[in-house]
Amino acid sequence: MLNISPKRVEPDISENEIQSLKTLSTHRTGRKLARWIVGILSVLFIVLFMPWQQNINGTGTVTALTPQDRPQTVQNIIAGRIEKWHVREGQAVQKGDTILTLSEIKDEYFDPNLPLRLTEQVDAKETAVDGYENKIEAVENQLAALRNALRLSLEKARNKVLQAQAKVQSDSVDLANERIQFRIAEVRFERFQQGYQQGLFSKTDLEGRELTFQAAQAKVVSAQNKLNISRQDLINSRIELSSIDADYQKEIAKSLSDRSSAVSSLGDGQKELSELRNKVANVNVRRNQYVLRAPQSGVVVKALKAGVGETIKEGEPICTLQPQNPQMAVELYIKAMDVPLIQKGREVRIQFDGWPALQFSGWPSVSVGTFGGRVAVIDQVNSTSGEYRILVTEKVEERRDHPWPAQLRLGSGVYGWVMLDSVPVWYEIWRQLNGFPPSLKEEPKGDFAGKGAKK
Repeated sequence: MLNISPKRVEPDISENEIQSLKTLSTHRTGRKLARWIVGILSVLFIVLFMPWQQNINGTGTVTALTPQDRPQTVQNIIAGRIEKWHVREGQAVQKGDTILTLSEIKDEYFDPNLPLRLTEQVDAKETAVDGYENKIEAVENQLAALRNALRLSLEKARNKVLQAQAKVQSDSVDLANERIQFRIAEVRFERFQQGYQQGLFSKTDLEGRELTFQAAQAKVVSAQNKLNISRQDLINSRIELSSIDADYQKEIAKSLSDRSSAVSSLGDGQKELSELRNKVANVNVRRNQYVLRAPQSGVVVKALKAGVGETIKEGEPICTLQPQNPQMAVELYIKAMDVPLIQKGREVRIQFDGWPALQFSGWPSVSVGTFGGRVAVIDQVNSTSGEYRILVTEKVEERRDHPWPAQLRLGSGVYGWVMLDSVPVWYEIWRQLNGFPPSLKEEPKGDFAGKGAKK
């Protein structure tokens, strides 16, 4: 229609009376759907620009922060037979409380008077050691006496050699004098013979001179014999000097040998005495180990040995002890590709098994039922599964965080989110679709970053 006529006919025509108009009418449902779609798309568009906090998730268990607070097995130091249990599973014990009593199973310790017997052996060995020390002292005194006697004897023998040398010199002078007298007597006797032949001297004078000559000759022989005797005495004195030194050196060597034997015996005795004293101390300590005591306060979790009369070996676990009031922590296992993005002090949201929670990983502020934590330890090496372990401690600095439940038990399952920086939602979707790692505003200031900076 051209709508030229000033008179309008539309009001007089009812759409409900004309079938064609009924068929061509627009339904309101489509308009409502369009409005809903536009509204949803608008909301989604707005959501794309909302902040989203990136995070790294991991699973793990509840543990203790320090090794001394973690469950431990209680071992016995000595082998023995269980005589009596003093605790039951689940019982709280204090440090030093008796867990069980053992009895001896080694025959070398069966004697009830073994410490007394060993003490007697120690006393006897101490007496023997004192005897060796006295013997060494006596030998030392003997050596001193022998050395003093050797010095005196050598001095006496040297003096005797000097006397013999002087006697030889004196006899040599006497022999020379007698030879001179003999030559004079011989010359005179020859002159008297010539004078007697010439008639100048009588026969009596000649015989007197002959007697003088023979006497001088006898004195020469006597002086020669004395000199020979003196020389022999000198040789004997020198031999005696050497003999004295050899004899005393022999006695000194024998005394030194006796001293060495005594020192060796003393060393052996002191060694045996030390071994006996060590054995006495070991027996006393062993007797104190018949009672197994709790190394620290805690709860007996599980008995690994049962019954009375059961034999156990040295160092064999007997029961498991959970220390009292452990400092709780959470160990989470993170993929290796995410470890460089984590540093100490990062906030962590934790969901414990058995505690219902609703966690929006990108919006932790609207999460319900999760607990706060902070990264305390990052392992330097990976575990057997190739993942890295981090330890998370409790964080209650903010008002919205609640203390960790007191009912937590070590070993409970945990799911955690390590919170990183905030990015738009559209960026996070784009990152997830492309498989890119989370982004950081600045370089992590953890241990690895510090070492790299120093280099």
